[in-house]
Amino acid sequence: MSPDSSNKQQVLAYWAAIDAASADAVEAAAKAYLFPQFCVKGPEPLGILVGPDALAERLLVPLKSAIPDLKRQTHLFMGGQSSDHVDTDAKDAYWVAGMGYFTGTAIGDFVGIPASTRPLRIRWTEFIRFSKGVMFESQMMIDFVDWFDQLGLPVLPKSRGAEHVFPAATGFDGVLLDPQDQQESARTLKLGNGLLYGGLNSFDQTELASMSMADYFHPNLKWYGPGGIGACLSFDEFEQLHQQPWLVAFPDRKVVGLESLFAEGRLLAASGVAGVEATHTGTYLGEPASGASLKISGIDFWLRDGDQFTENWVFVDMIDLFKQMGIDLFARMITRHQQAGWVS
Repeated sequence: MSPDSSNKQQVLAYWAAIDAASADAVEAAAKAYLFPQFCVKGPEPLGILVGPDALAERLLVPLKSAIPDLKRQTHLFMGGQSSDHVDTDAKDAYWVAGMGYFTGTAIGDFVGIPASTRPLRIRWTEFIRFSKGVMFESQMMIDFVDWFDQLGLPVLPKSRGAEHVFPAATGFDGVLLDPQDQQESARTLKLGNGLLYGGLNSFDQTELASMSMADYFHPNLKWYGPGGIGACLSFDEFEQLHQQPWLVAFPDRKVVGLESLFAEGRLLAASGVAGVEATHTGTYLGEPASGASLKISGIDFWLRDGDQFTENWVFVDMIDLFKQMGIDLFARMITRHQQAGWVS
């Protein structure tokens, strides 16, 4: 059995055990699959969680208690050997990554997010790194800003892009359980390296065309950005609704070192804790320049068709990004809740 196949089976079994466990049993389920030093690099305000005890205490038990009918939908699932890592000893590590929705109704609070009778669709993603066939660490994100929006508690201006648009891949089964063509994987990875370290990092701080994004993205690109940014449903929208305001605010941004970058077939995946560095020198989503030096965490999936990417699913730790800009979006959400006066 190939490392990718074995790793995928482990992750699927682990997720299935976590999904099936009640709040009272989820810690034992985590301990059955994770070794004591397993490290989860989570989004703000969860932060770094070391060991299944901390993972259960800070994330799994509170989430299961708040949303007892929680269900996982997996839209993309893939694995591969990374061509990148900020730590030299992990550069060639194998990874498994997934993305989709958690659905359910919150009957209790979760990290300060109030309960609500509204059914939720919460975006999640998790990348798990293997070492010697054992799950070693994970980077995961939850789209908290979109969650706030679903509750009617917006913390950022109305998205320029379409809100709450995060579909599964169009006309393509993104849950890759069978081995994929290695030549196709290599082709996808080459295009991804060009996009990240060539195109994006070649911005001349004047013209968007300096990055040659049209070489990498199809004119009918579907770009599914996080809460606060929204989805862009063409390449023109991507440039006008996301890239232009992003680069006005952070013109010197650079991809400096990812935790993972790997491809399987036509899918590409990348994760980076502080993988992008930038300076906040322009207004962004209504917030004036702070002058802060930023380390931006993000996760991306791309789908390639021919020589271009046609879809891009994007996660950005917006809570952490704005925290570095001096703004507490969780506190803003709580204030909105108090001002609204609705009962959880």
